[in-house]
Amino acid sequence: MKSHSRADEVLDLLRQAKKRTHRAIDQIQAPLQPLGMHPLPQPAAIRGLARFVNDWRTFNALSRPGSPFAVTPADWMPVLMEWDAQAGIPDPFYFHQDLWAARLVYRRAPARHIDIGSRIDGFVAHLLTFMPVTVVDIRELRSTVAGLEFMRSDATSLREFPDDSIASLSSLHAVEHFGLGRYGDPVDPAAPFRVMEAFVRVLAPGGSLYFSVPVGRERLVFNAHRIFAPSTIVSTLDGLDLVSFSAVNDQGELLENIEPVAASGFEYGCGMFEFTK
Repeated sequence: MKSHSRADEVLDLLRQAKKRTHRAIDQIQAPLQPLGMHPLPQPAAIRGLARFVNDWRTFNALSRPGSPFAVTPADWMPVLMEWDAQAGIPDPFYFHQDLWAARLVYRRAPARHIDIGSRIDGFVAHLLTFMPVTVVDIRELRSTVAGLEFMRSDATSLREFPDDSIASLSSLHAVEHFGLGRYGDPVDPAAPFRVMEAFVRVLAPGGSLYFSVPVGRERLVFNAHRIFAPSTIVSTLDGLDLVSFSAVNDQGELLENIEPVAASGFEYGCGMFEFTK
């Protein structure tokens, strides 16, 4: 029994060392990645390179002579870190939140839906399969997709919308970027709180707000995003009633219908809030 306990301790120490190593690599690379610089290859990429070369040699050995699909190094475009990845869910935050919100909107079946800054190729695309959507974003959007209406505006104040006028409203993984200048918007530390106040103002009585942001240890990672404590969101939207809360944790697992406080210990999770007025 003692030897088993000692083995567990050693494994735990190794896991901790691995986490510290990955964290150190991330801290070194994070400031350089936006510049296109990746000075420290991930261990998975190193392993993937050896597999890539072996697969290339095998492919050419099995190809028929004169095949137009024979591969030379000039045709290489190495993809090194996907051979053992999960199928089809590259980002669990967006995958789970987009389905979560789209299913709720579908059940409510509103006549009109307004979205603030969510992904066009995710959540908004889901909605367009069964209803028209008006999207508000500070960036330009050129689209001829049927059912998609676009309004280019700084959504911080939602000044184009009267009080109590929107029955179905969403903003998924967008507000954490407001006021950081990342997307060409004015720098404003109060911007996310101003837009949440606008949500309260424009939401119609009985209407629904589907809202998600990164949650966990509260902080700003400039100029990428903010991470909010769940309590900050609930208190800022105190003019609305929280109907439900779900989250995606640090491991990418969906936790449905939990208390917001359960997500306060995340390092970087996704909090999904359903509010009504």
